[in-house]
Amino acid sequence: MGNTAAAPIRTGVVGFGISGRVFHAPLIEADPDYSLDVIVTADPERAAEAARLHPRARIVPTPEALFALAADLDLVILGTPPVTHLDLAGTAIALGLQVVVDKPFVTTSAHGEELITRASDGGVQLTVFQNRRWDADFLTLQKLIREGALGEIRTFESRFEWWRPEGFGNWRDTAALTEGGGILHDLGAHLIDQAIQLFGPVAESYGETANHGHPDGADTEAFVSLLHESGVRSRLWMNGAAAQVGPRFHVLGSEAGYTKWGLDSQEPALAAGMTPSDPAYGADSQDSWGVLGVDGATVPVPAEKGSYPRFYAQLAAALRGEGPLPVDPAESLEVLKVIEKIHAFA
Repeated sequence: MGNTAAAPIRTGVVGFGISGRVFHAPLIEADPDYSLDVIVTADPERAAEAARLHPRARIVPTPEALFALAADLDLVILGTPPVTHLDLAGTAIALGLQVVVDKPFVTTSAHGEELITRASDGGVQLTVFQNRRWDADFLTLQKLIREGALGEIRTFESRFEWWRPEGFGNWRDTAALTEGGGILHDLGAHLIDQAIQLFGPVAESYGETANHGHPDGADTEAFVSLLHESGVRSRLWMNGAAAQVGPRFHVLGSEAGYTKWGLDSQEPALAAGMTPSDPAYGADSQDSWGVLGVDGATVPVPAEKGSYPRFYAQLAAALRGEGPLPVDPAESLEVLKVIEKIHAFA
């Protein structure tokens, strides 16, 4: 990568849908450790938007056009559907480029093992964008657990639910299970990862899935129950057509509980054009803070500040030999194995 201690990490983003446009490009643009040099999109409207938002970036129509510029790049970020990840990441690794793969990591755990091996053999850093580890509410819950505020944790409930019966308006509406489709593969990659980060490896898992009209039979609603080796039970719900949503977190311990409603604010803020340098970025409003205690004696808990930029800050340090990757891809592989097991028996 050359003298990256002084030079920015030269970066290409593949895909300019929600992933590339809302998450990756703004975070890269805002971080002085990186330069956003190339954006790949074949859609003329998205290309025009990319050029408007990121005038210093070169806009190209295909991944092949980006790979032709590999000598001028250090890092490639894949914000594309999961069915493309094996081939695109494999090509990037073969060219000696460092790689960020958006979740879902890949379509099968066998593909994940293959990519991890290729990256290791090629001396390339490979990581997965598990950005929900830096949600404000997740960071707040981590802190409460670390401080022992709930006593011994017994059950953890976590939900990604919203009312969007018309669908996502992207690949998620049509991708088959074999292509990494379905809400368990998509949102389960976040919820299961968070549960394992909090409570450790999974000893037993169970799940239920349902398809309410997906054309390729992929699940549109899912429930997962995990028994962690630590003894904690996690119960996770995913539903994009929930007319009434449950709490984002509901955690019960031997001394107290913690309940939080509503989703993290960073995605809508980025989608609305807020930059990570804005002082309001990542700050949850006081009316959305979770509450701690027992019924009749609960108190609001000030939210930690959400910080998706920390993923890329940690990645820059790792690429310069100054720390571990923000996400070990082996951890995303373990999540994928849990999802595969549930799909096999659900």
